[in-house]
Amino acid sequence: MLIEIDFNSDEAIYIQLRNQIIIGIATSTIHEGDPLPSVRQLADTVGVNMHTVNKAYSVLKQEGFIQLDRRRGAVIALDIDKIKAMEEMKTQLIILLAKGCCKNISREEVHNLVDEIFDEYEN
Repeated sequence: MLIEIDFNSDEAIYIQLRNQIIIGIATSTIHEGDPLPSVRQLADTVGVNMHTVNKAYSVLKQEGFIQLDRRRGAVIALDIDKIKAMEEMKTQLIILLAKGCCKNISREEVHNLVDEIFDEYEN
């Protein structure tokens, strides 16, 4: 799994790690049951503090993307609670779509963008 961090980004590094792991799951780069690198390994590979990786893993666990096991470490384990996921997605989409409306992005452009992104995940 290749993780690239933009150290010049305004987005927190742990959020970048979280997002890249979620995208890895969505694009089938990593699968249910796959182990993630240990906190120390990922921190060394990416060049960040171990606490940053630990925070990313904690957020992923809280959001239902991984399980933490003392023997196996962090493992991809999806909590398939569709209703909860839809509620969370709606909350995030409300803000994203409001930003888009402020920038005059049309409904059709949003639909095309969603289709484009889903096409990437299905390939």
